Amino acid sequence: MADTYVLIHGAWHDGSGWADVADRIRAEGHTVHTPTLAGNGHGDDIDRTIGHDVATASAVAYIEQNDLSDIVLVGHSYGGTIISAVAEAIGERIKRLVYWNAFVLLDGESIDDVSPPHYKDMMDGSAAERGDGACVLPFIVWREVFCNDMDIAEAQRTYGLTSPHPRKTLSDKLSLKRFWDLPIGKSYINCTEDIAMPHGEYAWHPRFSARLGLARIVQMPGGHEALFSDPELLAAKIIEAGRD
Repeated sequence: MADTYVLIHGAWHDGSGWADVADRIRAEGHTVHTPTLAGNGHGDDIDRTIGHDVATASAVAYIEQNDLSDIVLVGHSYGGTIISAVAEAIGERIKRLVYWNAFVLLDGESIDDVSPPHYKDMMDGSAAERGDGACVLPFIVWREVFCNDMDIAEAQRTYGLTSPHPRKTLSDKLSLKRFWDLPIGKSYINCTEDIAMPHGEYAWHPRFSARLGLARIVQMPGGHEALFSDPELLAAKIIEAGRD
C-alpha cells in the first residue's frame, strides 16, 4: 500500500538533506514531501529571529496548501517537536507520527529544558556572537557526536550543507495540551550509535521514546546523521516505522 510521507528536518538542516532518503522511499512506491521549515535553509533573506510557533505554522501551511491527508509525519531531532505541535494543530490529517532520534516534549517544555546544560551555553554563546537570532553548531561537535559514524571527509562535506538555526525555537516552551489525547499511532526510530544526546541520563532512547507510551520502537545502527551516512537503511526503517 502506498503512503504519503512528510519528512521534517532537524536543526541546522533544511528539506534538501532528505534527498537520498526520499528517493529510496519513493522507489518503493510512496509519495514523499520534504519541506524546509521557516527560519531554516540558506539565504540572506531568512528571518532567524522566529520562534517555534512560526516554524510549526510553516509546516502546517505546507500540509494544508498541498491538501495532504492520511500522512505519515516524520520528525528528526528538533523536528520531533515540530511534528508534535503540528499534530496538536491538524491531527486529523495525520495517520502516524514517526520520531527519529527526536525530542518528545511535554506540555510547557522546551528543547533547552531537556538538553545538557553545555548545549544551552554553547547555543547562547553562538547566538550572542552572531547577533542575528541564529546559532550554529561548531564543526568539532558536528564531527565528534553528530557524525561519529562518518570519516572526516564526509563530515566536512555534510557540515557544508548546514545553515544557522533560529535560537528561539530551542528555548520556546511548547503548548501541547491536546497532543497526548490524540488517537494517532506513534513510532520511534533509534539509531544505536547516536550520541548527539549523550548516552546516559540524556540519551534519546528510552528517555523520549518511553514518553510516547504505546508506540512502535524501531532500531538501527548509525549516528545522528544517518540520512547522510546510511540513507538506504534509514529509508527502510522509516517505511517499517510508518506502515500500517
